[in-house]
Amino acid sequence: MKRRVRPLKGFPGVYEVAAENDRWVLATKNLTPGRKVYGESIISWQGEEYRVWNPYRSKLAAAINKGLKELPIKPGKRVLYLGAASGTTVSHVSDIVDLKGCVYCVEFAPRPMRELIENVAVFRENVFPILEDARFPKRYKNLVGAVDVIYCDIAQPEQAKVLVDNASLYLKEDGGFMIAVKAMSIDVTKDPEETFQNEALVLRKGGFEIRETVPLEPYDKAHVMITGNQRLPP
Repeated sequence: MKRRVRPLKGFPGVYEVAAENDRWVLATKNLTPGRKVYGESIISWQGEEYRVWNPYRSKLAAAINKGLKELPIKPGKRVLYLGAASGTTVSHVSDIVDLKGCVYCVEFAPRPMRELIENVAVFRENVFPILEDARFPKRYKNLVGAVDVIYCDIAQPEQAKVLVDNASLYLKEDGGFMIAVKAMSIDVTKDPEETFQNEALVLRKGGFEIRETVPLEPYDKAHVMITGNQRLPP
């Protein structure tokens, strides 16, 4: 029988599934068999279900497709997700961390939060929705514990500052981060590259070491994914 699913080397919890024309596309093992989240294809293989991960719908999938070398989100990790929206990427992060991990999902807009709850959180024990503004991390301090990774995908100015402020309260020592920087949400008058450099500077001043910067085109225009970890004190 022709192999249809294989682990993606170096990315625990992420898989590739065989698609048309002998192409391999990203997928995650479905934590809720029989359920889709956003109309994604499901592949059944050797008693397991795998959800195809669309890079045009998820910046995290786009970053992996564009050559991301290391994913700090791994099985068993506790993740604080800022800008959870309706839960497309959240659902795949939930698949990856599995039931030994968890995903705290901060979203300030009521409509996508309702969709996140109804389509994702209700069916996934490791997803915890929080209707709040990520710019004010103290507001949800009674709901979030220490986390291993912060994933930030917000369409607001000062994106890096929001990440730094949340990290000061919730990120473990040497914890990892991922931030999808959206240049047009920060300053439409500046060259995107200048915006990316400015946000990277905010991260470094905030105590982070940057490990990778991955452009997300053609999946998302004027976006980069920046990853790294919190520097330990000398």
